This record gives sequence, structure tokens and C-alpha cells, in this order.
Amino acid sequence: MARTKEFDPDAALQSALELFWRRGYEATSMADLVEALGIGRASIYATFGNKHELYLKALERYAESQNPRLLAELSQPGPALPAVRAVVRRFGDEAASAQGRLNGCFITNTATELGPHDASAARRVERSWEYVETLLHSALVRAQAQGELPEDRDPLALARMLLTLMQGLRVIGKASQDGARLRDATEQALRLLD
Repeated sequence: MARTKEFDPDAALQSALELFWRRGYEATSMADLVEALGIGRASIYATFGNKHELYLKALERYAESQNPRLLAELSQPGPALPAVRAVVRRFGDEAASAQGRLNGCFITNTATELGPHDASAARRVERSWEYVETLLHSALVRAQAQGELPEDRDPLALARMLLTLMQGLRVIGKASQDGARLRDATEQALRLLD
């Protein structure tokens, strides 16, 4: 007879996500995971696989939790350009916040820590960025069709520039306490939408 799990796998995955997000992959040991999740090492392996597999599952959970908000923000009816501006400003504000400096963005953190040498992590980061780029591109195409964005602007190139800016804001926000730097960069980039 199979034993039933004596823990909530969903809650355990959320705990792993929060630990990895705070500490990073390399700085998190299996002993740290056992303590944070409150379950034995064998249960972690049986439920999630090894540390790397658990990390990737946590990364996917994080991306899935961010996507609905971004989709809602960028696909609301009406003028599209104010929504794009609001999203970019939100990223800048989050990057400049104390919480932004402490944790940053789990996707960005993964890109800088694991992206250069972990193909599985890099693929997941790229998928997340493609999703954000697609949402931005769609909103900018809508803005152009509605006459909000000049015809001579390339919505795809602008979406790529904004994605790069948003990720850069998060990287700089991790180490800088100069919120003006982030706000100035955000506002300069948004002028390209005029």
C-alpha cells in the first residue's frame, strides 16, 4: 500500500521558491531546503527530484505567478500606451524599492547566476522574456493601430528595448540605492514612445 504524503507539495514548492529567490541556487544547500520545507531529503527527492529540478520547478512557478498580472495590465481595453508606460514604471519602482534590492526578480537573478552555464535555466528565462516581449509588442501594435504611437516606430524593436530596460532596471536595482538613476532611465526610455 502506497503511503500518502504527509506534507503539502504546493506549499513546499512555494517555500523552495522563496528560499531560492532570496539566496540563489548556489547558496542554497539541500540542508537549507530540508529546513525551509520542513520535510525530509527523501521526500524532496521523491516529490520534486534533485535540487536542480526543484529550482526549475520553483522558477516556473514564479513565472506563472507573474504572467496573469502582466497580461491583465497590458491587455486591458482602451488606450494601450498608458498601460505600457505604467508597466515599465512599475518595474522601475519595484527595482528601486527595498524589497527589490533584497530579492530582485527571480527570473533576472536566474539569468545572471545560472544563465551563462545552465541551458535548462537559460531556456526558462528566455521563455519568460519572450512572453513579456510578446505582451509588450502586442500592446505597442495596438497603440500604433489606435494612433497613440507614431507610424514610424517599430513596435517589435520598442518591445525588445523595453524588455531590456526592464531587466536592466532590476539588475541595477539589486546593487544601487540611487532611485533617481532608475527613474531617469525609465523616463528617458519612455520618451521613445512619444
